[in-house]
Amino acid sequence: MTSTSTLPTRRLGTTGPQVSALGLGCMGMSALYGETDRAESIATVHAALDAGITLIDTGDFYGMGHNELLINEALRTAPAAAREQALTSVKFGALRTVEGGFTGYDGRPAAVKNFAAYSLQRLGTDHIDIYRIARVDPDVPIEETVGAIAELVEAGHVRHIGLSEVGTDTLRRAAAVAPIADLQIEYSLISRGIEEKILPTARELGIGITAYGVLSRGLISGHFTRDRELTPGDFRGMSPRFQGDNLDRNLDLVDQLRAIAEAKGVTVAQTAIAWVLAQGPLHGADIVPLIGARRRDRLTEALGSLDLTLDAADLAAIERAVPAGAAAGERYPAAQMAHLDSEH
Repeated sequence: MTSTSTLPTRRLGTTGPQVSALGLGCMGMSALYGETDRAESIATVHAALDAGITLIDTGDFYGMGHNELLINEALRTAPAAAREQALTSVKFGALRTVEGGFTGYDGRPAAVKNFAAYSLQRLGTDHIDIYRIARVDPDVPIEETVGAIAELVEAGHVRHIGLSEVGTDTLRRAAAVAPIADLQIEYSLISRGIEEKILPTARELGIGITAYGVLSRGLISGHFTRDRELTPGDFRGMSPRFQGDNLDRNLDLVDQLRAIAEAKGVTVAQTAIAWVLAQGPLHGADIVPLIGARRRDRLTEALGSLDLTLDAADLAAIERAVPAGAAAGERYPAAQMAHLDSEH
């Protein structure tokens, strides 16, 4: 089987690559959302490539290297035509414990190059298409971290520089060192904090947005229920938005969104993804949602969002159903919120 499908594309910023309008976020295939299924994960990557998705997003700390090895296997066993179109976006810098805990971030230049060497080996490739530190190291100036990635670009090991969860000041400082292709940051109907300052600054600087959490970790997918019991190791068990009254209030918002989706004959997830696609100039041309599908059926559903056009009346109805700031609870526990430069 060869990949013949094509999807609409977006350019990541003024200097970044042309990628599919949806990217595949692979974290959940290895960690943080409970049990995983290796065979189904690989089949999902193959299905994404066959559908025309070209942007594959991972992190070297997802399952402590497990995710990169999984992507290596998936790409190695995919048809050549699909494999050649795939672009890898890799986050680095998170420090882990044997037990799976997070102990901080390391953005020192020597560490940057060390992380990259290991990622290249695990991915089985000679270059990473977009490379970014997962969170800013508070002990290392962003200029030094980005400068080290720029040296990897010069050496041919990295093609483009990205950032993750940074605020406007850091965005400007980083862009003054080297061209930045994109900022990866959470953005969804119930996580709209970037709209006031970060998104306008990125646009001013010609930096694209790869939006993760577009379904808020399944919360606004239309599939999450009030009585669902999370398995051990599922990150959502610690997430404020999935706790007690917060969960009830947030699922009330989903019910309101469901009414709009059903009236259009589409799913809640498709509506939520289409809303992100519709934000910004030229129908969101500067925003690429990352879809965290772990199964082929969820991937198929997400791809359906590309066939959904939301007009001004639709967007206004969605805004009334889920107004900015309506979500109950922070998007991360307090300890993790403290690591977000984008929130300071």
